[in-house]
This record gives sequence, C-alpha cells and structure tokens, in this order.
Amino acid sequence: MPTFQPMCAAAACIFAAAPGLASSAVTAAPAALAADRPLPAASFFQPPAVSAAALSPGGHFLAIREAGPKRQQVSVIDLRDNSRTVAARFADADVGEFRWVNDERLLFTAGNRYAERYSERYAPGLFAVNRDGSGYRQLAARTSRAVRSETATRLLPWHTFMLDDAGAQDSDWVYVADVRHAGAGYGYSARLLKLDTVTGDRQEIDSPPGVARYLLDAQGEPRLGVAGTQGDTGIYYRQPATGKWEVVASFKTFTGSEDSFDPLVFLPNGKLLARANRDNDKSGVYVFDPDARQLLDKRWLALPGRDFEGEFIVGKNGVRGLRYAGDDQGMWWDDAALSAMQKAIDSLLPDTRNLVELPARAATAWVLVQSFSDRQPAVYSVFNTGTGALVRVAESRPAMAPQQMGTQRMVRYKARDGLDIPALLTLPAGQAAQLPLVVLVHGGPAVRGTLWGWNAETQFLASRGYAVLEPEYRGSTGNGYAHYRAGWQQWGLKMQDDIADGASWAVGQGIADGKRICIAGGSYGGYAALMGLVNDPQLFKCGIAWAAVTDIQLLYDGHWRFNANLSKDFQQYGMPTLLGDPVTHAEQFKATSPLQQAARITQPLLLAYGDDDRRVLPVHGERLRKALRAAGNQQVEWIEYEDEEHGWSKPATRVDFWTRVEQFLGRHIGPRQAAPAKE
Repeated sequence: MPTFQPMCAAAACIFAAAPGLASSAVTAAPAALAADRPLPAASFFQPPAVSAAALSPGGHFLAIREAGPKRQQVSVIDLRDNSRTVAARFADADVGEFRWVNDERLLFTAGNRYAERYSERYAPGLFAVNRDGSGYRQLAARTSRAVRSETATRLLPWHTFMLDDAGAQDSDWVYVADVRHAGAGYGYSARLLKLDTVTGDRQEIDSPPGVARYLLDAQGEPRLGVAGTQGDTGIYYRQPATGKWEVVASFKTFTGSEDSFDPLVFLPNGKLLARANRDNDKSGVYVFDPDARQLLDKRWLALPGRDFEGEFIVGKNGVRGLRYAGDDQGMWWDDAALSAMQKAIDSLLPDTRNLVELPARAATAWVLVQSFSDRQPAVYSVFNTGTGALVRVAESRPAMAPQQMGTQRMVRYKARDGLDIPALLTLPAGQAAQLPLVVLVHGGPAVRGTLWGWNAETQFLASRGYAVLEPEYRGSTGNGYAHYRAGWQQWGLKMQDDIADGASWAVGQGIADGKRICIAGGSYGGYAALMGLVNDPQLFKCGIAWAAVTDIQLLYDGHWRFNANLSKDFQQYGMPTLLGDPVTHAEQFKATSPLQQAARITQPLLLAYGDDDRRVLPVHGERLRKALRAAGNQQVEWIEYEDEEHGWSKPATRVDFWTRVEQFLGRHIGPRQAAPAKE
C-alpha cells in the first residue's frame, strides 16, 4: 500500500516563467496597473484564452481549446516542430468537450454558451475530426427537431453523449451513451454503444436497466455500471468471460450505508479502486473485488484531514500517481522517476501548483503541466523528461495581473455549538484588516464548495477591495461524514448559524469591518443569503441572491413545469431525510422560508434569475419579489436574464451580473469610505 505524503505548499505569489521558452510562449502578464484602475469585469468573466489541454496518447501532439476569432475552437500543436493547426470549430457555437480517439483523431461536441433556448444547449451533438482538420464527420444530431435527409438518418440521436472515461485510445472506435429519461422523472438510463468515429458505424452493447454511468476497465472495455432509482443505487459488473452484467452491490443513494462506495478506476489486475467511509469519518480509497463482491477491509489510501478527492494515474503495472485535492492541490507519485520529474518541474515553477498529465501510451518524452496559484490563472506548459526543457504553451488569461489579485488561505473557526467549520478566505492584495466583507455561500448544498486556486468571482471581488469568506458549513461534503450528516434538516437553522458565525469570526479577527458585511450566493447559497437577512439583520447589511430557493415547500410542489429537472427520485427519497418532510416539518419550513418570512427582510437586496431555470424555477423569485413589495421593501433590485438556466452560461450575462454586483456592493458596503467634502 502506498504511503501518501502531501507535497509542501508553495508560496502564494506571482507566476515566475522558466528561462529559455520557445517562441510560441504567450506574452507575459502586464505590469502592475495603478491601484485605482482595477481590471474590468470582462477580464474576469469573458471566456479564457485557453480553457483545456490534452496530450495525444503517444505524446506527439497537444490539443488545446482556445478562443478563436468568434467562438471557442480546438487547435493541435505538433510538439515535434511547434506547428499549430485549427482542427475543430463551429460558426454558431463553441467547441465544448473534446478528447483524443487515437493519435490522429479527436472526438468533440458543440458548446452552449451562446445557445438559444432548446437548441444545442440540450443537444451538443457529437463530431470527429483528424488532428489536421481533415476527415470531419458528424456522428450525433445537434437538434431534437426531425430532419429528413440521407445524412440525418445516419446520425445518432441528439441525446448521445461521451462517457466519462476516454477508453483505450488505440483505434477509431469509442464508447458512447444514448441517455434517456428512465420514466416519470426518476433519473436517466443510458444505452451503451460502440461507435466508429470514421464511418459512423455503431454496435449496441448489452446494457443493464437504469444505468446512468459507465466505467471502463484498464483495457478500455465497459466493466461497471451505476444505476439509481427509487432511492437505491445498484452497481453492475460485466463479467469479462461472458459479457453478462451482474449486480455486485446495492445501497441507499442519498443517505448511504457502511457498504456504500463510489467507483473510481479499474486497476490492470481487474480490481476496482473505490471511495468509501466504512467505519471512518473521512472517506478514503479501498479496493473492491468484483468477484468477491465486497470492499476489502484495509484502507488503501487517504488524505490527511479530508475526504478523499483525486484522480488516479494508472499505468500497465498499476497506480503510478495521483492528482489530489485536500486543503491544497498537488501531485503524489508512487514511482521514483516520476517523483524526480515532479521535483524538477517544481524547481522551475516554484510559485505555482504544478499538475502533470502523462500521455496514455508515451512514445515521446513530453508531459503536460498545468500551473496555477491563488493569484495566477492556469498556465499550460510541456516538459521534456529527457532534456529537462520546459516550454510554456498558453495562458488561460494572459491579460490578468497577478499582482492585483488577492491571496487565499484555508481557515477554520468554531460554530456556536463547537463544530469546526473550514472556510476559504480571500484578501485583497496588500490588505488584511477592517475590510468590507462578502460572505459567499456555495450552492449544493451537499458538495464541496471551495478549492484553493484562482477563481473569477472571488478574485473579482478582491480586486474591488472586498475580503471574501467562503464557509464549508455543515451539510457540505469533503470534511467527513459527521460534518455532512450534521446538516440534515438544518436549512435556515444550524447551517445558517455556521455562516453567520463565520462572519462574526472575521470581525473578531479584525479582518472585517462589522458595519460593512454583505451575504451572497446562488441556488442554495442564494437561499442562505436570503435567510441571512431574515435571521441576522444586524450582521448582514445587504444580500445578493441568484437562482435562489425561496421556499423549501416549493421544491416539493412548485415544480409544475413538464421539463423541470429536479428529479422525482431525489424529491421522494432524498429530500425528506436531507431537507425535511413537508408534513412533519411543516412549521419548520414556514419558519425557514424567505418567502414566508419576507416581512423580516428589510435590507437592500439584489435578486437575479434565469427565465429558463429548470432546477429552481423563476416562480421562486417572482413570488418573493411580490411579497417583498407587499411588505414595503423598496430596496430590491430585480434582474431576469433571457435564455439563462440555473446559473449564467453566456459571457455577456456574467459580465453584466457581476458589474451590477460591483455597483450594488459599492452603494451599500463600499470598499472605500467617502472622503469628507471640502468646505
């Protein structure tokens, strides 16, 4: 069993480029701007110059998703001669997901950031092309509307998607999933297909009922299926000898059990690595034996003080390394040569975290390096393990000025009942005391909400002079089962106390000015922002809520639209335990409903919704807006964005919304006190 040693945290400072970069290196970040000239909102919220990169299986070529003349495109760099070719682009959409099929061919989808309602937003299509732009073929439709043509009859339906796993990447074939509603709103079911990306030929693979997620084995073959319905999760295993699927495990989906686990990756010996708690508070990695149908008792790997979160790098002989996310992010290698490689890269890039990607079947000495810090957005480089040369390929946001960005650190404070609450604290550059504070509450709520590293929203606020506190309140994941379990049925109650206690902690530490605190968030975070104004009006001077739940009862009976996407499985089997039962907790729902308690919201409020939100329907905001008006609150700024769903996908929307946020905060807790007027 490997021993996990977290890498030491690097200093949070400006990216330092390695000397001797190739001519393809992008221009370095601009010199420091004047303190009174922060970068415009568009610099933070427009699409990045480069948003993803992937090495070809052999390592000769690097594909990057970059901003093109009008839309996001995929270009391929030949690492042998540094030449660059546009491989894939659309006239009317971004390139969305992409991956290598083999060393010569790419699979990709259409993106949705500019989509109109019911177009490619719901039908990304599926396409393939050679790395030089030749051999283009559409494989799946981009629209649900019927199209009558010979070409259209060869297309897979619009609800055909890539699998999470890349597969063997050694032929023109890939596995894809035809995803459909399982019926009556109880989740999804995926029919598995094997698809030739050159000819469009397809073979249907026997698929077990109700499976929504497939996992490929080390040879790239479908080996595991995860099905969920009626509150239960079933794990199907495909026997290598017969190809037959068998149920090897089952457990409760939303509340879990001692035997529940999350499949991660197959090893070459056929065993499965899985995340589980067993008898530990923090989840770790265990080995699951499909033949014995059980998790082995011995914990194989764990992160200190955190639930396990990471991505394994598996070679032909087993695990070679791990990209992990604990309090920090970094790499761990179970290989002396790869550990030496990481040390060499970190010595060249000492001021950033440096995550490494190995080619699937390396035929060259190149590896991909993604570098970042709290102040530095992602930079992509390639490192030659033979020569030790590091070549910067692209920066995600070359116009960003790291010296203007805030510094981040993980903090912990005690809630009023003694529970330890982790939080991410971002401070403006060069400032640390008596600051206006934005308490930014993550959605979910059963997710890990924060991760150290550059973030557009927090850094935009920090660049305007605000401290930002992001609490991992009880009910969040990533901090152990007890922390998660403590949040059950605590919306507006102890979960809310955790958030308020974080703001009070920041005041007590001298970080925040107690008279200038605003609470903000989206989805559940928006609900918490509203409840912050209900419960703690003396603490929070204003609130910002987008896509916000305004009444728990509306999550049960307010989803009257036929296309609402809050699953009935979650409503019936998850929500009564996690949020509360509508009958048993009826009075609690009223007491913790921003809609029912609207008369208690008297502070200024910025309220925003997308008119096509199918997770939290706009009726949540519309009813609250009406109730606030009836209660006499005239300090509500209302925004409804056309063709936006649960959160903002369009760049213009993101820029507009955060510009409004800046103006709203400036009016109510502004970062600078007005100078006295001259007589």
